[in-house]
Amino acid sequence: MKDPFLITKEEILQLYKPVNPTAHKGIQGHAVIIAGSYGKIGAAVLASKAALKSGCGLVTTFAPQCGYTILQTAIPEVMVVTDENPNFITNIKLPFIPQAVAIGPGIGQEQATQKALHTFLKTNIPPLVLDADALNIISKKPSWLDLSPKNTILTPHPKELERLIGKWNSDAEKFQKTIAFSEKYKVIIVMKGAPTFIIHQQKVYQNTTGNAALATAGSGDVLTGIITSLLAQGYESLQAAQLGVFLHGLTADIALPETGYESFIASNIMENLGKAFLELDN
Repeated sequence: MKDPFLITKEEILQLYKPVNPTAHKGIQGHAVIIAGSYGKIGAAVLASKAALKSGCGLVTTFAPQCGYTILQTAIPEVMVVTDENPNFITNIKLPFIPQAVAIGPGIGQEQATQKALHTFLKTNIPPLVLDADALNIISKKPSWLDLSPKNTILTPHPKELERLIGKWNSDAEKFQKTIAFSEKYKVIIVMKGAPTFIIHQQKVYQNTTGNAALATAGSGDVLTGIITSLLAQGYESLQAAQLGVFLHGLTADIALPETGYESFIASNIMENLGKAFLELDN
């Protein structure tokens, strides 16, 4: 593999679009987060709040009924649409077409949820982020990726990546298999790790921000929310992935002197997103 392109602040500043002073919520993008199941509504909360905290004008969360009160209480700024099922997602119905959609955090792998994902992929038009359980479901049925828009973003952690591409014996083989997968299905793969890499067919990008503090529950749900928000705001898929991983990592670099590695949690990513954006504005 050739040396990867480094995602540096200089690179990011070339694609970062500061907010227009005359902007209103109607032109800042509407993102949908499809997430959660009984006991895992926290994933929906984290992804949805991260989408709002990344500049999106409007966020609607689609969750099972058990998530309604939690979401409305935890994030009053988010709108909530619920499935008819109390505990998991069975039938995804959106009353509008958003600018971007994420599906997967905490949804589980119930048969009805798998069917709902398949039906949704057949009709979905907006740019898409697939994460967590959506990836675990698709790892058994990769041909479903042919239904998704070109340059759909996949955000696997190492175990989810292994389920998608199969086991590897070396880093070189891991990259080879991920590149082949990206080319076959025309998807962008965010290989979460230390460091995080983005694979866009033959091109490999390496993030330069972040540290071990990000190895904490919910960190990936927050990244999904950030990337989806950027897509909804009009960034191209590759740009949204690059800016998303850069900002996500930068929050941990900013927070580390105060939290240390051990006390940093996923909510700290969101608490420091404002400072991360300000570093780009300055």
